[in-house]
Amino acid sequence: CLCHSFSRIFQSFHLYINTSKMFNNLFGSKKATTSTVSATSTIQPTDPQNTIVNLRESIANQEKREEHIEMKIQAMVKEAKAKMAKGDKKGALFAMKRKKLYEQEQEKIQNVKFTLETQVMNLESAAQNAQTVKAMQQGSKTMQKIRTEVGVEKVDDIMDEIKEEMELAQEISQAIAQPVDPLMTDEDELLEELNALETADLEAELLKPPARSEPALSLPTVPSSKLPALAQKE
Repeated sequence: CLCHSFSRIFQSFHLYINTSKMFNNLFGSKKATTSTVSATSTIQPTDPQNTIVNLRESIANQEKREEHIEMKIQAMVKEAKAKMAKGDKKGALFAMKRKKLYEQEQEKIQNVKFTLETQVMNLESAAQNAQTVKAMQQGSKTMQKIRTEVGVEKVDDIMDEIKEEMELAQEISQAIAQPVDPLMTDEDELLEELNALETADLEAELLKPPARSEPALSLPTVPSSKLPALAQKE
């Protein structure tokens, strides 16, 4: 009976422990899930450039780890060869198993690097697009402001003023180019006076007595042939 009582007590205690573990696991997992969700929800978006820098640092760290794993792989290959040379087949097989584990870890690192690099590329593209859209918006607002300040009516008024100023300048140029002659109005009278002077000179020339002509002297003509030679005296 005593043994039977101890057996029942032990079974009850064992059941209590199992039940407690079950409840702890259930509530513990919920708390862990809740804490994970809360930690994820509290992450605030940061500046794209800072995020890109952090991602690149993570990529650099993964590359360093990948180099370290590669050195481990090469070391395991070297160790396996050395074991085989010594006839330790079991040791060589163990080294190859470790090499396989390192290669699996290296593959994981490469996948992580690919994911990080993809995030960097997407963030850089998104940041560039955001800057482009911001610049386009700023340009649109500037154009609207200029159009509001200038306006079509103001442009028309300015063009009319320019045309008026050009016409005035043309009139001024024409006025300056005109000759300045105070006797221009008396040209007809001066022409009549000039014609009268010419008529008077012509009449005086006609009324002038003719000049006396003196008789011309008759001079012998110059012979054109040679003179005869004189006879030589004997």
